[in-house]
Amino acid sequence: MSNILRYIAIFGLVAIGLLTGCAGKNTLKVNKSRLASWFHSPVETKPQENEVDLSEKAMRFFIHGRYLSAQDVFQKVKDRYPFSPYASLAELRLADCKFYLKNYEEAILLYKEFEKNHPTNEAVPYVIFQEGSCYYRLMATPDRDQTYTHKLIDTYRRLLERFPNSPFGYEARIRIAEARERLAQHEIAVARWYLHTRQWPQARNRLETVLDLYPDTKATVEAERLLRKMPQERETETWWRRLIPVI
Repeated sequence: MSNILRYIAIFGLVAIGLLTGCAGKNTLKVNKSRLASWFHSPVETKPQENEVDLSEKAMRFFIHGRYLSAQDVFQKVKDRYPFSPYASLAELRLADCKFYLKNYEEAILLYKEFEKNHPTNEAVPYVIFQEGSCYYRLMATPDRDQTYTHKLIDTYRRLLERFPNSPFGYEARIRIAEARERLAQHEIAVARWYLHTRQWPQARNRLETVLDLYPDTKATVEAERLLRKMPQERETETWWRRLIPVI
């Protein structure tokens, strides 16, 4: 068996030598040049998209509601061409993408950054309105913390003061009224808790706050009703207070 393998190996070497010899010098030259072309030919690369192409591509994604894809491309524009006019568009639309993806806190930061970087840009009224829109969607129910409600009012008031003729003014006023109603209802909710725990002075203070600060809200009707139902001060005295002599 070992002799058979040896013969096969020798035959293979002889065959290779014959084939090489038959090919001739010209064939070898062709093969060498072909190999050289394989190793040294330039790789064809697709030309890099410029800021215009990228912006148009991103806007197509944005218009069709593909916000994740849009924000990726807008980010490329912002990173690659920071001094291009298209960079400011990318900044604005990145904030919008966050907004439509319901990442409101991230959107707020980007809207604020845009206003800071481009204070005279014609899109600033829209940016302030959108910042308020984020707070509008973050507002909690009346029984919860109302930090975002206060921020909404502050943001929209700033919009109305700086741009009184803005097309966003009408909606801003409606939302301010809604936010004030929410704050008044919050005071009612807290007052109810004080009433439930028989803390009459604290409850009265909250209800009177509704009448003083939010007289234009529907919550005033409930505040007045609860105030009428509250016991008088003499009825709220605990038994041990009657034992203390009046000086």
